[in-house]
Amino acid sequence: MSPVELMSQWSFGGVDWLVIGLGIVVAYIVFGIAGFGTALVAGPILIVFMPLSKIIPLLVLLDFVAAFGNLLQSRRDVDKPELLRLLPCMAIGCTLGVVFLLNLHSDLLLLLMGLFISAYAIYSLAVKARPTQLAAGWSIPMGTVGGLFGALFGSGGFLYAIYLNSRLPKDAARATQSALISCSTVVRLSLFLVAGVYADWPLLLLALCLLPAMALGLWCGRRLTMRMSREAFIRLVTWLVLASGIALIGRYLST
Repeated sequence: MSPVELMSQWSFGGVDWLVIGLGIVVAYIVFGIAGFGTALVAGPILIVFMPLSKIIPLLVLLDFVAAFGNLLQSRRDVDKPELLRLLPCMAIGCTLGVVFLLNLHSDLLLLLMGLFISAYAIYSLAVKARPTQLAAGWSIPMGTVGGLFGALFGSGGFLYAIYLNSRLPKDAARATQSALISCSTVVRLSLFLVAGVYADWPLLLLALCLLPAMALGLWCGRRLTMRMSREAFIRLVTWLVLASGIALIGRYLST
Protein backbone atom coordinates (compact mmCIF):
# COMPACT_ATOMS: atom_id res chain seq x y z
CA MET A 1 0.00 0.00 0.00
CA SER A 2 1.46 3.37 -1.02
CA PRO A 3 1.79 6.36 1.37
CA VAL A 4 -1.00 8.16 -0.53
CA GLU A 5 -3.32 5.18 -0.09
CA LEU A 6 -2.40 4.93 3.57
CA MET A 7 -3.16 8.60 4.26
CA SER A 8 -6.39 8.48 2.26
CA GLN A 9 -7.82 6.35 5.06
CA TRP A 10 -7.94 9.47 7.26
CA SER A 11 -9.96 11.48 4.69
CA PHE A 12 -8.54 14.84 5.81
CA GLY A 13 -9.15 17.91 3.66
CA GLY A 14 -6.82 20.88 3.32
CA VAL A 15 -8.51 22.86 6.10
CA ASP A 16 -8.43 19.76 8.33
CA TRP A 17 -4.68 19.44 7.88
CA LEU A 18 -4.24 23.14 8.70
CA VAL A 19 -6.25 22.89 11.92
CA ILE A 20 -4.50 19.68 12.98
CA GLY A 21 -1.08 21.15 12.23
CA LEU A 22 -1.80 24.35 14.15
CA GLY A 23 -3.10 22.31 17.07
CA ILE A 24 0.15 20.33 17.18
CA VAL A 25 2.25 23.52 16.92
CA VAL A 26 0.42 25.12 19.87
CA ALA A 27 0.60 21.89 21.91
CA TYR A 28 4.36 21.68 21.47
CA ILE A 29 4.90 25.35 22.18
CA VAL A 30 3.36 24.51 25.56
CA PHE A 31 5.53 21.39 25.80
CA GLY A 32 8.64 23.41 24.93
CA ILE A 33 7.84 25.87 27.72
CA ALA A 34 6.56 23.59 30.46
CA GLY A 35 7.49 20.02 29.45
CA PHE A 36 3.89 18.76 29.62
CA GLY A 37 0.39 19.47 28.38
CA THR A 38 0.30 18.14 24.82
CA ALA A 39 -2.69 15.84 25.40
CA LEU A 40 -4.63 18.60 27.14
CA VAL A 41 -3.95 21.13 24.38
CA ALA A 42 -4.08 18.95 21.26
CA GLY A 43 -6.66 16.44 22.48
CA PRO A 44 -9.74 18.69 22.21
CA ILE A 45 -8.68 19.67 18.65
CA LEU A 46 -7.76 16.21 17.38
CA ILE A 47 -10.89 14.58 18.80
CA VAL A 48 -12.85 16.33 16.04
CA PHE A 49 -10.93 14.36 13.41
CA MET A 50 -10.08 11.00 14.99
CA PRO A 51 -11.03 8.78 17.94
CA LEU A 52 -9.29 9.06 21.28
CA SER A 53 -7.89 5.54 20.79
CA LYS A 54 -5.76 7.01 17.97
CA ILE A 55 -4.98 10.38 19.57
CA ILE A 56 -3.19 9.07 22.67
CA PRO A 57 -0.84 6.69 20.79
CA LEU A 58 -0.15 9.46 18.24
CA LEU A 59 0.79 11.97 20.94
CA VAL A 60 2.85 9.38 22.80
CA LEU A 61 4.96 8.94 19.66
CA LEU A 62 5.41 12.69 19.24
CA ASP A 63 6.04 13.22 22.96
CA PHE A 64 8.76 10.59 22.90
CA VAL A 65 10.57 12.31 20.04
CA ALA A 66 10.13 15.74 21.66
CA ALA A 67 11.25 14.67 25.14
CA PHE A 68 14.20 12.68 23.76
CA GLY A 69 15.27 15.70 21.70
CA ASN A 70 15.05 17.96 24.75
CA LEU A 71 17.01 15.43 26.78
CA LEU A 72 19.83 15.21 24.23
CA GLN A 73 20.25 18.99 24.31
CA SER A 74 20.10 19.36 28.09
CA ARG A 75 21.27 15.99 29.47
CA ARG A 76 24.14 17.63 31.37
CA ASP A 77 21.62 19.66 33.39
CA VAL A 78 19.70 16.57 34.57
CA ASP A 79 19.72 16.33 38.37
CA LYS A 80 20.39 12.62 38.89
CA PRO A 81 19.45 12.42 42.61
CA GLU A 82 16.02 13.95 41.91
CA LEU A 83 15.59 11.74 38.84
CA LEU A 84 16.40 8.61 40.86
CA ARG A 85 13.94 9.67 43.57
CA LEU A 86 11.09 10.10 41.10
CA LEU A 87 11.68 7.23 38.65
CA PRO A 88 10.68 4.28 40.88
CA CYS A 89 7.58 6.14 42.06
CA MET A 90 6.66 7.04 38.48
CA ALA A 91 7.03 3.39 37.42
CA ILE A 92 4.71 2.26 40.23
CA GLY A 93 2.21 4.95 39.28
CA CYS A 94 2.29 3.98 35.59
CA THR A 95 1.66 0.35 36.51
CA LEU A 96 -1.30 1.29 38.72
CA GLY A 97 -2.62 3.58 35.99
CA VAL A 98 -2.61 0.79 33.42
CA VAL A 99 -4.42 -1.52 35.85
CA PHE A 100 -7.05 1.16 36.59
CA LEU A 101 -7.39 2.02 32.91
CA LEU A 102 -8.14 -1.60 32.03
CA ASN A 103 -10.46 -2.30 34.94
CA LEU A 104 -12.12 0.89 36.22
CA HIS A 105 -14.26 3.74 34.96
CA SER A 106 -11.97 6.75 35.24
CA ASP A 107 -14.49 9.59 34.73
CA LEU A 108 -14.72 10.49 38.43
CA LEU A 109 -10.95 10.39 38.81
CA LEU A 110 -10.69 12.75 35.84
CA LEU A 111 -12.96 15.27 37.61
CA LEU A 112 -11.09 14.95 40.91
CA MET A 113 -7.78 15.46 39.14
CA GLY A 114 -9.09 18.60 37.43
CA LEU A 115 -10.43 20.01 40.69
CA PHE A 116 -7.22 19.26 42.59
CA ILE A 117 -4.79 20.84 40.15
CA SER A 118 -7.07 23.84 39.55
CA ALA A 119 -7.24 24.44 43.30
CA TYR A 120 -3.46 24.12 43.61
CA ALA A 121 -2.84 26.54 40.74
CA ILE A 122 -5.30 29.12 42.11
CA TYR A 123 -3.65 28.84 45.54
CA SER A 124 -0.17 29.23 44.03
CA LEU A 125 -1.20 32.31 42.05
CA ALA A 126 -3.11 33.92 44.91
CA VAL A 127 -0.79 33.26 47.87
CA LYS A 128 2.51 35.09 47.62
CA ALA A 129 4.13 33.93 50.86
CA ARG A 130 4.54 30.14 50.59
CA PRO A 131 7.41 27.64 50.94
CA THR A 132 9.81 27.94 48.01
CA GLN A 133 11.04 24.36 48.26
CA LEU A 134 9.17 21.09 48.78
CA ALA A 135 10.80 18.42 50.92
CA ALA A 136 12.41 15.46 49.15
CA GLY A 137 9.72 13.18 50.60
CA TRP A 138 7.20 14.81 48.23
CA SER A 139 8.87 12.85 45.42
CA ILE A 140 6.89 9.78 46.52
CA PRO A 141 3.33 11.13 46.07
CA MET A 142 4.28 13.44 43.20
CA GLY A 143 6.07 10.70 41.26
CA THR A 144 3.46 8.03 41.94
CA VAL A 145 0.42 10.17 41.16
CA GLY A 146 2.20 11.73 38.17
CA GLY A 147 2.78 8.25 36.74
CA LEU A 148 -0.80 7.25 37.54
CA PHE A 149 -2.30 10.30 35.81
CA GLY A 150 0.11 9.96 32.90
CA ALA A 151 -1.07 6.42 32.21
CA LEU A 152 -4.74 7.24 32.71
CA PHE A 153 -5.02 10.60 30.98
CA GLY A 154 -1.70 11.28 29.25
CA SER A 155 -1.22 14.29 31.52
CA GLY A 156 0.83 13.67 34.65
CA GLY A 157 3.73 15.99 33.86
CA PHE A 158 2.30 18.93 35.79
CA LEU A 159 3.05 17.13 39.07
CA TYR A 160 6.68 16.59 38.09
CA ALA A 161 6.82 20.29 37.18
CA ILE A 162 5.41 21.35 40.56
CA TYR A 163 7.93 19.24 42.45
CA LEU A 164 11.03 19.93 40.34
CA ASN A 165 10.42 23.68 39.95
CA SER A 166 10.27 23.98 43.73
CA ARG A 167 13.64 22.26 44.19
CA LEU A 168 15.85 23.01 41.19
CA PRO A 169 16.97 25.92 39.00
CA LYS A 170 14.96 26.40 35.83
CA ASP A 171 17.34 24.61 33.43
CA ALA A 172 17.88 21.65 35.74
CA ALA A 173 14.14 21.33 36.38
CA ARG A 174 13.34 21.30 32.65
CA ALA A 175 16.13 18.82 31.86
CA THR A 176 15.12 16.44 34.67
CA GLN A 177 11.49 16.66 33.64
CA SER A 178 12.45 15.82 30.04
CA ALA A 179 14.24 12.72 31.33
CA LEU A 180 11.15 11.70 33.30
CA ILE A 181 8.82 12.26 30.35
CA SER A 182 11.16 10.21 28.14
CA CYS A 183 11.01 7.31 30.60
CA SER A 184 7.23 7.62 30.89
CA THR A 185 6.73 7.58 27.13
CA VAL A 186 8.98 4.52 26.80
CA VAL A 187 6.68 2.68 29.20
CA ARG A 188 3.55 3.74 27.32
CA LEU A 189 5.12 3.06 23.93
CA SER A 190 5.98 -0.45 25.09
CA LEU A 191 2.43 -1.08 26.22
CA PHE A 192 1.00 0.16 22.92
CA LEU A 193 3.49 -1.98 20.99
CA VAL A 194 2.51 -5.08 22.96
CA ALA A 195 -1.15 -4.28 22.31
CA GLY A 196 -0.48 -4.02 18.57
CA VAL A 197 -1.57 -0.38 18.33
CA TYR A 198 1.41 0.60 16.17
CA ALA A 199 0.61 -2.06 13.58
CA ASP A 200 -1.65 0.69 12.20
CA TRP A 201 0.57 2.09 9.42
CA PRO A 202 -1.60 5.17 8.69
CA LEU A 203 -1.16 6.21 12.33
CA LEU A 204 2.63 5.95 12.03
CA LEU A 205 2.62 7.89 8.78
CA LEU A 206 0.41 10.58 10.32
CA ALA A 207 2.91 10.96 13.19
CA LEU A 208 5.69 11.30 10.62
CA CYS A 209 3.77 14.01 8.74
CA LEU A 210 3.22 15.95 11.98
CA LEU A 211 6.89 15.94 13.04
CA PRO A 212 7.62 19.33 11.36
CA ALA A 213 4.70 20.94 13.26
CA MET A 214 5.99 19.41 16.48
CA ALA A 215 9.52 20.70 15.80
CA LEU A 216 8.24 24.21 15.07
CA GLY A 217 6.27 24.27 18.32
CA LEU A 218 9.27 23.09 20.32
CA TRP A 219 11.51 25.71 18.73
CA CYS A 220 9.09 28.51 19.60
CA GLY A 221 8.62 27.23 23.14
CA ARG A 222 12.35 27.03 23.81
CA ARG A 223 12.92 30.58 22.54
CA LEU A 224 10.23 31.86 24.88
CA THR A 225 11.70 30.16 27.96
CA MET A 226 15.21 31.48 27.22
CA ARG A 227 13.92 35.02 27.71
CA MET A 228 12.20 34.35 31.04
CA SER A 229 13.41 34.66 34.61
CA ARG A 230 12.89 31.68 36.94
CA GLU A 231 9.99 33.49 38.66
CA ALA A 232 8.26 34.29 35.37
CA PHE A 233 8.81 30.72 34.18
CA ILE A 234 7.26 29.20 37.32
CA ARG A 235 4.32 31.61 37.14
CA LEU A 236 3.68 30.72 33.50
CA VAL A 237 3.84 27.00 34.32
CA THR A 238 1.31 27.61 37.12
CA TRP A 239 -1.07 29.28 34.65
CA LEU A 240 -0.65 26.30 32.33
CA VAL A 241 -1.41 23.95 35.22
CA LEU A 242 -4.61 25.93 35.90
CA ALA A 243 -5.58 25.71 32.23
CA SER A 244 -4.93 21.97 32.35
CA GLY A 245 -7.21 21.58 35.37
CA ILE A 246 -10.01 23.54 33.72
CA ALA A 247 -9.60 21.47 30.55
CA LEU A 248 -9.92 18.24 32.53
CA ILE A 249 -13.07 19.47 34.28
CA GLY A 250 -14.46 20.48 30.89
CA ARG A 251 -13.63 17.04 29.47
CA TYR A 252 -15.47 15.38 32.38
CA LEU A 253 -18.54 17.58 31.93
CA SER A 254 -18.63 16.90 28.18
CA THR A 255 -18.66 13.10 28.61
